[in-house]
Amino acid sequence: MFNTRRQFLQTAAVAGAGLALGPRPALAIEPIQRVGKAHIRLSIAAYSYRKYLDLKAKPKPSMTLDDFVQVAADLDLDAVEPTAYYFADKSPEYLAKLKGKCTRLGLDVSGSAVGNNFCVTDPAKLKEQLAYVREWVEHTARLGGKTVRIFAGNLEKGDTEEKARERVVAAIQEACDHSAKHGIILALENHGGIVTTIEQMLALVKAVKHDWFGVNWDTGNFHSADPYADLEKLAPYAVVVQIKTEVHRAGQKKEEADLKRLLDILRGVNYRGYVALEYEADEEPKTAIPKAVAALKKLLA
Repeated sequence: MFNTRRQFLQTAAVAGAGLALGPRPALAIEPIQRVGKAHIRLSIAAYSYRKYLDLKAKPKPSMTLDDFVQVAADLDLDAVEPTAYYFADKSPEYLAKLKGKCTRLGLDVSGSAVGNNFCVTDPAKLKEQLAYVREWVEHTARLGGKTVRIFAGNLEKGDTEEKARERVVAAIQEACDHSAKHGIILALENHGGIVTTIEQMLALVKAVKHDWFGVNWDTGNFHSADPYADLEKLAPYAVVVQIKTEVHRAGQKKEEADLKRLLDILRGVNYRGYVALEYEADEEPKTAIPKAVAALKKLLA
C-alpha cells in the first residue's frame, strides 16, 4: 500500500487498531511524502474491455467481470480495477464471490470507479451523486479495494467555475468523511470539465482538506501543448494511476505515449502503488492489451 500525507501517517496506528479517526485536519492536501524507492504494481482497468463488458449489449455482454478477472490473471498482473458500470450484480454475495476469485488467482483489487458529477447545481441531484459515491465506497470495501476513482464533473449552463469548485470541494470532503470509515481513499481523476487543465486540477486538489483524498493520475487526459509537463506537476498527489498508450497534445493528432517517460515521472516522486493500464486506442483490445502489458513489464523489470 502506498504512503499518504503526514496527517494520515499520524493517524495510521489508530486506524490500524480499528478505531475511529479523529477530526479532519484544517490543512489542505499536501504532496504525498514517500520514503524509499518507487514500488509499482500493475493493474488493469475494466474500461479497457468496455466493448465486451457493456451491459447494454444484446443479447448480453460477451465478457463478465469474472471473465475480466481471469484475463488479468492470465496476463500475470498484480491487480484489477473493476468499474461500477459493469456490475450486473452488486449484491454482497456477488461482491464476496468476485473478491474470492481475485484472491484465489493472486490478484488484488486496486480500486474501483464511479461516473459521478459533483458539479450539478440542483441540491437534490448533488445528494444523489453523493449517495452514489458512498454506495461504491462500501462496495469497494467489500471487494477489498483501496481507492475509488471519482470525477469533478462538467460546468452547467449559467454556473461559474468558482461556485462549482466550491460545491465540488465540499462534496468531496463529505464523501471522504464516509470513505474514511471504510478505509478507502477517494482519487480525483484529471478528466475534463472543471479540471481540464493542470491549473484547474491543482486549484481543486489543493482546496480539499482531507487525509482520505488524492489523485488518480491519468496519463491521457491532459491535452495541452506538453502533457508530460502537466503530469509532472500532478504526480506528487497521485494515490493511484491509470496509464494510457497514447497522449494527445493540443491541436495535434494522438501520438504513442512514451511509457518509459511516464514511469520515470512516477519514479521521480517515489510513487508506491498501482498503475492500471486503461486501454483506449483503436487497435483491437484483445490484441493490443497483452502487448502493452508486456511493454510495461519490461520497463519495470
